[in-house]
Amino acid sequence: MFEKLKRVFGSLVEKVSTQELSGAKLEEALEEFKLRLVENDVAFNVAEEIVEKVKNSLEGVKIGKFEDRKRFLTGVLRETLLKILQPEKPVNLLELAEAKRRERKPLTIVFVGINGTGKTTTIAKLAKFFLNHGFSVVLACSDTYRAGAIEQLETHAKRLGVKMVKHEYGSDPAAVAYDAVAHAEAKGINVVLVDTAGRMETNRNLMEEMAKIVRVSQADLVLFVGDALTGNDAVAQAEEFSRYVRLDGSILTKADADVKGGAAISIAYVTGKPVLFLGVGQNYEDLEPFNPEAFLDRLLPLPEGKG
Repeated sequence: MFEKLKRVFGSLVEKVSTQELSGAKLEEALEEFKLRLVENDVAFNVAEEIVEKVKNSLEGVKIGKFEDRKRFLTGVLRETLLKILQPEKPVNLLELAEAKRRERKPLTIVFVGINGTGKTTTIAKLAKFFLNHGFSVVLACSDTYRAGAIEQLETHAKRLGVKMVKHEYGSDPAAVAYDAVAHAEAKGINVVLVDTAGRMETNRNLMEEMAKIVRVSQADLVLFVGDALTGNDAVAQAEEFSRYVRLDGSILTKADADVKGGAAISIAYVTGKPVLFLGVGQNYEDLEPFNPEAFLDRLLPLPEGKG
């Protein structure tokens, strides 16, 4: 997923490590770096922030004769990105589910995003994830508008062997979510996963309805599902969704396709919340936990040598 972005960071490291870490040459190198970031789906304001932090870290720094410039610069870049990708409060779904189970209450997660991002399939993958770790699951189809939405989620529920709560098409989506939570409480089910209708971030009525679903279900978590292929569009969507509901994390789908990689950095930055998973295929097991440290190891491996 991140090979294109890796080349952008690698190019900056190579260029700056061969010259003085100040002056016009540094400015030129960082300006070019910013443009390359934007070309690879890092939002412009995020690219500016990264460049500014790198510049402040480098300007006026004296590197000793025997110190490794490449290692020093790589460390600066890693630290800058880690602060974006690793929020102060990480989200561990299994720990949260276990804590709720001890309270004899279900963990309720509402999924939001626009049409076509793979939200319903992602919910099925997360259901499988929880089942594999010993938690019981119920699905809620609060998408009561899209033709075939109920049948699609129902098919996943049958394959996974879990209950799905549904109402008729055209019914109140928030009522479906409420009933699913009530069912989970009555039956001692550990996790409620609520599918919502895909909606454009510009449709105020639907966005307010989404907020109602979150409120009525008393959701513990709201997760944004974005398509990695749409790049900066996914970033803009996440930012707008966060105006109507709190976002506790994101999942990027289609990360196995020819994506540029910058969306993960940008979404984490604009929401201030972690990317939790990457969708990397159509099978239920094709959901990779997103690990910021592992991501940086692939994107910016620290050179061997003395720090």
